[in-house]
Parts: sequence; structure tokens; C-alpha cells
Amino acid sequence: MDTHQWLLPLSWLYGLGVGTRNLLYDCGVLASHRFDIPVITVGNIAVGGTGKTPHTEHLIRLLSQQWHVAVLSRGYKRKSHGYLLANDSTTALDIGDEPFQMKRKFANIDIAVDADRCHGIQQLNATVKPQVVLLDDAFQHRRLTPGLSILLLEHNRLGGDWLLPAGRLREPMRAMRRANIIVVTKCPPKMSSDDMETIRQSLSLLPQQRLHFSTIDYEEPVSDSNGNTRAPLARDTNVLLVTGIAHPKPLYDWLAGMARQVVHSAYGDHHHFTDDDISNINSTFEALPPPAIVMTTEKDAARLASVQGLSRKVRDNLYRLPIRVRFLDGDDFDHDVLQFVNTFQTTPKHT
Repeated sequence: MDTHQWLLPLSWLYGLGVGTRNLLYDCGVLASHRFDIPVITVGNIAVGGTGKTPHTEHLIRLLSQQWHVAVLSRGYKRKSHGYLLANDSTTALDIGDEPFQMKRKFANIDIAVDADRCHGIQQLNATVKPQVVLLDDAFQHRRLTPGLSILLLEHNRLGGDWLLPAGRLREPMRAMRRANIIVVTKCPPKMSSDDMETIRQSLSLLPQQRLHFSTIDYEEPVSDSNGNTRAPLARDTNVLLVTGIAHPKPLYDWLAGMARQVVHSAYGDHHHFTDDDISNINSTFEALPPPAIVMTTEKDAARLASVQGLSRKVRDNLYRLPIRVRFLDGDDFDHDVLQFVNTFQTTPKHT
């Protein structure tokens, strides 16, 4: 019997709990709070790997030139507790790797963490007074009713799955009806309109729901040890790829087509690197013939920045690989988001 089949009774119990909770919110027995500023959630139904952070960064780029934007996250696996507003001395251990990544990239926005999103928004309103709040990974946070709910579904995982713990689903797929916008992420870069329409039909969307498709573009690697300089990846380079993300295979495949060889040290999502891990990274890189570099994701680079023990050779040759999402249906997604924010008639920060 497959492992997941042994877990099915637990999935049924989990589903009963999730269904009861959602029903209580849907019927108004449990209260859900709404705020008088634009609040946009970016979330998913399946655990990990749908691309919440790069899609949140896309929204930051879209909105922060006109409005004062704040991002609120729970700060997964952070060492702090309660509400915390990031500042220049904040580390990834304080707020989590993904919020730290965004703080490092976008100096013109506020980043805060709080497991209680309603409390977090209240604190933001009392201090920095944002004009738009982006909530990272908050689709299941039913205590809050967002103005705009964006749900991400990964292209390669649109088929049937089980609820946790037998599968990867946090909720049944019918929960996607709560979303205003659904984005199918990590699509092939040249996806046909026929394939898009097939997916549209399979999802059975409500008339008012909007569907968009996005793909991932890899940018030039960035060296933190050399003044945040960018450098193209040479074909004769040997790469040690270090990842602590949910689904590293697309990144590995891309690198394998760009470099001479790729040696992959793979760890679990949001992994905190131990002394043994660091020793292994040092020795594995030392064994690679030159020219060689260490490549990692932006999220993993945020954690590696605070660890001790990386050799000087590793640090001098360590690169992070920025990514961006690109929407395959042009500017339609941006138009939908801007239309929502503009309904609040919020005065832009630059006039």
C-alpha cells in the first residue's frame, strides 16, 4: 500500500476540520474583518512552490511607484515572535528568508511580519500608514476579508491531489471560488492559446473570476561579494547549486542547459543550514574544477548571508539568481490589479 494511502484517514479528519471552519466563516458565525484600504492577498491551496514571492514582488514593482506599499507576512520559520516591522538592521532570522529577500530588494516599501494578519494591518495603519497592503501567503487566513484575493496554481500540479497529510492540499480545490484572480504559474514560456483555453475550461471558474498565466524568467546572476554586480553565466562554468526550496528541478534543468556541469546540494524548503551542511558545501565546491561558482536562489542567499563557516573561496564565488514573473497574457493582470486599487481613490504618493 502506498504511503499516502495510510495517511488518508488523517486527511479525511483534516478535511472535516477545514470544511467546518470554512463553513463557520461563510455563514458569519466566525467574524472576518475588512479594512478601508486596498488589501491584496497572494496565496495558494497547495503547500509550497507556486511562486508567491516572485508574484508579490511583481505587485511591489507595479504599485510602489504610485502608492506607499507595505508587505505583511507571517515570517515562516523566523526566530522572533509577534508583530515586527523590519528596519536596516533586521536579519532573515528576525523576519524569515522571503520577507528579508523583499526588504533587501525594495528599499522604498515597508516589510512587516505577524502571524495575526488583522493585528499586523492595524499596527501598520497606526505607524507607517500604507496606502496598499500586500499579504503574502494569506489565502487561508479567513479572519481577514481581502479586497482582492489572488490565488496561485502551479501549471504542473493542476491535477487531482489529496488533502494534507496524504497530499499537498491545504483545502479542497473548490476553495478557489473565494479568489478574485487565479494565476496559473510556472507555465511554459511559449504556451499556446489552445492550452490556456483547455485549462480555463477544466477549472470551471465563476463568471466574475479572472484567469491569468505566468512564467518564470531567470535574470543574470548577482554576486554579493563583488558589490552586487551581475555577470552572465559562461558555458564552460562548473556550478555547485545550493537550494532549500520546494521544487528546485526547473532551476536545475535551466542551469544544466547553461553550464558545463551542475552539482546539486538540495535541502528542504526554508532549510536552516547546519555546520555539517556548511562543511559539505565547502568541500563539494573545493572539489569542482575551475572555473567554478556557487549558485543559489535569492531566498537561500538570505539565509546563507547569516551563517558562519562558509569558506572564503565559497563566499568569493557565491551568486544568487534573481527571477521575475512574466505574464503570458500581456498587461491584463496588471490592469485588473490597478483597477482594484483605483476604486479606493487613493491619492498617489507622488503628485
